[in-house]
Amino acid sequence: MLFNIVEIVVVALMSCAASVHYIHVLQMGRYQLTTYDHWLGRNRDRIIRENVVIGFAAALMSLYMPVLLSMFVHGEEFRRTVASWLALLLFAGVTGFIAWRDYTAPAKKPFVMTQRARRFSAVLLTLSLLFAALLRALTIPPYFIFAAMPYLVHLTGMIINPYEQKLNAGFFKSAKQKIRKHPNLITIGITGSFGKTNVKFMLRDMLAKKYNVLATPASFNTAMGISRVINDDLTDDHEVFIAEMGATHVGDIKELVTLVRPKYGILTSVGPRHLDTFGSLENIASTKYELIQGLPKEGGFAVFGTGDDYIDRLYAMCKKDKCRVSLDRRADAWMRAEAISYSDRGTSFTLVCDGEKTQCRTPLLGSYNVRNILLAAAMARKLEVPMEDIVEAMKALEPIEHRLQLTVDDLNVIDDTLNEDPDGAFEAVRVLAQMPGRRIVVTPGMNGLGSQETEVNYALGTVMTDCADTVILVGARNSQRGMRRGLIQSGFSRSNLHAVDDMDDASELLEEITDHGDTVLFESRVPEFEEE
Repeated sequence: MLFNIVEIVVVALMSCAASVHYIHVLQMGRYQLTTYDHWLGRNRDRIIRENVVIGFAAALMSLYMPVLLSMFVHGEEFRRTVASWLALLLFAGVTGFIAWRDYTAPAKKPFVMTQRARRFSAVLLTLSLLFAALLRALTIPPYFIFAAMPYLVHLTGMIINPYEQKLNAGFFKSAKQKIRKHPNLITIGITGSFGKTNVKFMLRDMLAKKYNVLATPASFNTAMGISRVINDDLTDDHEVFIAEMGATHVGDIKELVTLVRPKYGILTSVGPRHLDTFGSLENIASTKYELIQGLPKEGGFAVFGTGDDYIDRLYAMCKKDKCRVSLDRRADAWMRAEAISYSDRGTSFTLVCDGEKTQCRTPLLGSYNVRNILLAAAMARKLEVPMEDIVEAMKALEPIEHRLQLTVDDLNVIDDTLNEDPDGAFEAVRVLAQMPGRRIVVTPGMNGLGSQETEVNYALGTVMTDCADTVILVGARNSQRGMRRGLIQSGFSRSNLHAVDDMDDASELLEEITDHGDTVLFESRVPEFEEE
């Protein structure tokens, strides 16, 4: 009886601990079950490989271990006791390793044990205990629940989400009321498929030369994240509030607009990120445009990026006060950059605004960052920050970690591992072409681009041919097939194309082939284990 209780508790606890990856996926998907369902569908191999195999193996071990031990241990009752404890300890060891691995695995957005995550984990543990107890009462090994944990996480979401929605509605209402008590507050919304976080922090630093500014932290771009910032951090002393607005479904931006009521808006880009949940690029474009639609007719102002057809269409649709920025000589661009050049000290360019030219320098790399700087600078000028202050702020800008982040030591290292934007990847490779020494790319390939994945990676491979001397492909993603074909068909030397299993192997290879002054570009995130 005592062992049965211990077994139920340990199996439930360890199953929940080893399910942190699934809770993390749900957290990154803003606890939306449809997004989680899409992920489950794409990762059935992982579920079978770990949960199903381990759960069934542990159950079978608990059943047949006594037979195996009969050759070594005498006494049926003692043998059964030893077998039961041994099976439980082995299960705890394996699931403990999985929990440790997933807790410590690098991620774009690390798992955060928020109050909501704690509540979710408590409900998940309660369900796990109940199901484990039910299985044991039916004389079925409780280890089978580990095989079903990904779906038990889904069931937990179904149970707890109504309560969370009611709780969130209260926080949302409180934040709306608070921000409406600041009628003179300058509110700015920033959205787009890529670049919005960079633009937010650049604009914050530029506006700080003139105003008392509050901007949402890096990962606070949802209704609850923004509500928390407003409720906890907004004070009467703040003159400007900048809100980054993220979206994974149609209507997400409209909800954020009703909360922040932005007077000014920046639309950075339209791209295929979250294409699986939006369904089409048209849906993505219309959702991002909800920010512009929500600006006031009188006094509202919108800044648009450039470089894709959807931005061109949305800019043409906008009937409010607006401007756009450009990296070329577009006639309709109010602000543009010319003569862009890179070095191991950063980027230099000429900023042209209303016909006036200003020489600028920033430690950031790439025209991708120059475009983001222009978006922020255009809004800062609209809010009457002097150009000399804007230029001074550019010199002090710091790269966001793992996004074209340059480190100069024995090697010049360009860390672009958190980039998910195909345009950003192309830009990173072009920046590499202007760097000194031998030029080496380490990449798993671009991932998560839906039907465009093979095409994008093929094109990226063709560009690498002229920009890199060596390419190291890490892991075994399907996306690498397109990249490999693009490299070889465009004439890249097979002897300079390497494939390795993981980053440890890549590091060993780099030690062998690099010399002082060479430049290494780490492009796109290399996961510790494959999920696709």
